[in-house]
Amino acid sequence: MRFKKTEVCQTCSRLKNVCQTCLLDLEYGLPIQVRDAALKVKDDLPRSEVNKEYYVQNIDKEIGNIDPTSPAGAVGKSAAASDLLMKLARTSPYYKRNRPHICSFWVKGECKRGEECPYRHEKPTDPDDPLADQNIKDRYYGVNDPVADKLMRRAAAMPTLEPPEDKSITTLYIGGLGDILTEKQLRDHFYQYGEIRSVTMVPRQQCAFIQYTQRAAAELAAERTFNKLILGGRRLIIKWGRSQGRQTISAVEATREMLEPVPGLPKPLPPPESLGNNFFNLQDIGDND
Repeated sequence: MRFKKTEVCQTCSRLKNVCQTCLLDLEYGLPIQVRDAALKVKDDLPRSEVNKEYYVQNIDKEIGNIDPTSPAGAVGKSAAASDLLMKLARTSPYYKRNRPHICSFWVKGECKRGEECPYRHEKPTDPDDPLADQNIKDRYYGVNDPVADKLMRRAAAMPTLEPPEDKSITTLYIGGLGDILTEKQLRDHFYQYGEIRSVTMVPRQQCAFIQYTQRAAAELAAERTFNKLILGGRRLIIKWGRSQGRQTISAVEATREMLEPVPGLPKPLPPPESLGNNFFNLQDIGDND
């Protein structure tokens, strides 16, 4: 059985809104250094023991008048979530963060507990790996945290969603819906960016297509939701839609220009009108189910 170790007291955890065991943010599952940088929260906690005790006593009185489920201190007074937090937020459990430490006796070949040893019998990571140098104090105060530095570099390298050159495209592809999210939930969220012309659900592919009446509204929705949107506990995939029908028509016309007509054969028939709004060629597949 693996028992978790409490690293900080309840007052310190509420002050930073972190887990008492892993010291990660309770809402986003991120290191304190990343969260404070995104929210622009300044750490003003005292470091000496005497000042720390006095500070904690005053905080205890302040916390007593606050809802137990809400964070205290500077985090509770900060503004709403930033784009960086929405991009990096972890929505699924990360079980490795609560693993026991590596058994130092096993590394030396001297552990005699065998399977009853509560520590991990694994080889340590490469000492040159930056993630190998982690400690509880730096994680709590949000300084010199290698995990936070790695996440910040990942956020800086994240791709952006460029709008298509065709200004007539006002449709967004929404993927990863699962079986829970409904059309009403999508409408309620995306209506804040502009007037919606139509919402096409494709249950088989677990996706949807949202078409706006104006291009500016579609661009605003794409900018605000790309790599940031979480609905119903699911991180959704946002892409620009494209008219499959127009691409098919263009390809047919290009073929006509390249090939000479055969004498005696009838002229080719025009493509059906139903292809005009068949984005990604998925609508007909969903309707047949």
